[in-house]
Amino acid sequence: MTAVSHPQAAPRFALIIVGDEILSGKRQDRHMAKVIELLTARGLMLDAVRYVGDDRPRITAALRDAFASGDVVFCCGGIGATPDDHTRQCAAQALGRPLEAHPQAVELIHERMRELAEQRGEVYQPEHPDNIHRLNMAQFPAGAEIIPNPYNRIAGFSVGSVHFVPGFPVMAHPMIEALLDGRYAALHGGQAQAERSVIVFGAMEASLTPLMIEIEAGFAGIKVFSLPSVDHPQYGRHIELGVKGRDPQLLAAFEALNMGLLHMSAKLGPEMVRGA
Repeated sequence: MTAVSHPQAAPRFALIIVGDEILSGKRQDRHMAKVIELLTARGLMLDAVRYVGDDRPRITAALRDAFASGDVVFCCGGIGATPDDHTRQCAAQALGRPLEAHPQAVELIHERMRELAEQRGEVYQPEHPDNIHRLNMAQFPAGAEIIPNPYNRIAGFSVGSVHFVPGFPVMAHPMIEALLDGRYAALHGGQAQAERSVIVFGAMEASLTPLMIEIEAGFAGIKVFSLPSVDHPQYGRHIELGVKGRDPQLLAAFEALNMGLLHMSAKLGPEMVRGA
């Protein structure tokens, strides 16, 4: 697979997490935090997350948006072969393409089933109904490419920049990491940002808003953030006010923010620096 070079406008990264078990609370989502970790370690950032239950119209709508976005999207879950797995079918519907057996994915499933039969001391029977059913997991939208699964060789698949992996973190996370270090290696560092902030005591967000607007208008590529807290164990009621972006704009924007706060006679606490 050819590595992606830096485009004029680098793609954003997004995540879709599929499954009733997440929305019902039966299982806790472990994907978002890990994907943020993987991206951050490579100077990249997560731009959006979407949770969808096991509902075909909703999954199809989410995937239609993903294919149209131009973003790099990792979709976790629903690519198995049980009645509550709909992602493969919804991807095909969103693309207007048929599902087709991917020859390499089929062979990988045969290899896995043959290996399991040998471990049980049995003769592999490819025509057994259970094994035929498992081949449904090799049905991908026409034109898809496989994503190798190092855990059990049951492949995921990619269509363009939308990538489909299992819902199991032990499988999904190495597959996503391999994509980041392979296909998207050239993008590493392209979204690295840092933050500088200061604790502000006794101020209201409404009174700080004009200064925030002024800083964003005056420094291209800089975002201003305000994180109020009413019961912080150390600082009590306060606002963490800061800027995020890249140097040298970041430092200049933070100096302007501090100067504005001083002009307002704001009571300031510790400063913080995060990121690159």
